Amino acid sequence: MLAGFARWIGYLTMTLGLVALLLLAGGFFWFAMHVDSQETTVEQKADGIVVLTGGAGRIPDAIELLASERGKRLLITGVHRDTRAKEIARLTPLYSKYFSCCIDLDRSALNTFGNALETKRWATEHNFNSLIVVTSNWHMPRAMVEMRHQLPLAILIPYPVVSERAKAEPWWSNPESLRLLMGEYIKYLLALTRMNIDYDNT
Repeated sequence: MLAGFARWIGYLTMTLGLVALLLLAGGFFWFAMHVDSQETTVEQKADGIVVLTGGAGRIPDAIELLASERGKRLLITGVHRDTRAKEIARLTPLYSKYFSCCIDLDRSALNTFGNALETKRWATEHNFNSLIVVTSNWHMPRAMVEMRHQLPLAILIPYPVVSERAKAEPWWSNPESLRLLMGEYIKYLLALTRMNIDYDNT
């Protein structure tokens, strides 16, 4: 009888493990299919623009959005403490004048959670109710859930920056892109878990 019960527990454990694996795999494919493979254009205007550092092309694209008057001010969040504004200005020399009037640098944030906290502080300080969020396409889902968690009443407009490689090669054909997406998917799930715990404790 004990042997039969042990077999039943073993089968149940294997079944639950298989279901969990299928759910995890299905969630990953859902996540990957929601990562934009092409850059989108932003026609509407917002109060402000925020760009999360970490990938090539993010900051120049965000400054160009500011120059095209898609927002009143730009926050560059996650800047290294030793990086100066003039160094960033060299990325877009035609728009360097904006650093003296309309661009703010945040050196406090160390991760996406910190980016969202600093964005909330900045948006509250300037009384901004709508933001264009600029980050890499693979990072956008996690960035948006973190931003929405901190700014639930704000209008958030995603502006994903897509690398040339991502445009040319689908993620499933590139092992490096696949590893990147899988790692980001795990971080996305961990962020959602942390937020649910936060809600349960309030």
